[in-house]
Amino acid sequence: MNSRGNDCQRISRRVVLAGTALALGTAAAATAVSQAAAQQKISQADAKYQGTPKGDQHCDGCVNFQPPNACKFVQGDISPSGWCQLFARKT
Repeated sequence: MNSRGNDCQRISRRVVLAGTALALGTAAAATAVSQAAAQQKISQADAKYQGTPKGDQHCDGCVNFQPPNACKFVQGDISPSGWCQLFARKT
C-alpha cells in the first residue's frame, strides 16, 4: 500500500479514538452531574417534616429512613418517630 493509504487509515483511527474518548468523557460528566443532583436533599420545611408521627406513619417505618437519624431525601437530623410528606411504608 502507498503512504497515502496509511495516512487515511491513521486519520480514521484517530477520529474513532477521539470520538470514543469524547463519548466516554461525556458519559462520565453526565454520571457525575446526576450523582450530585441525587445527593441534594430538600429542607425539612419543604418536606413538611414533623418530629412526631402521623397516625401509624413514622420515619423508622419508611423506606427512605436511614438509621439512626437520617433520610435519603430530607436534610438534617430525622427522628425515627417523625413524619414527612415523602413517607413510603416499608414492605
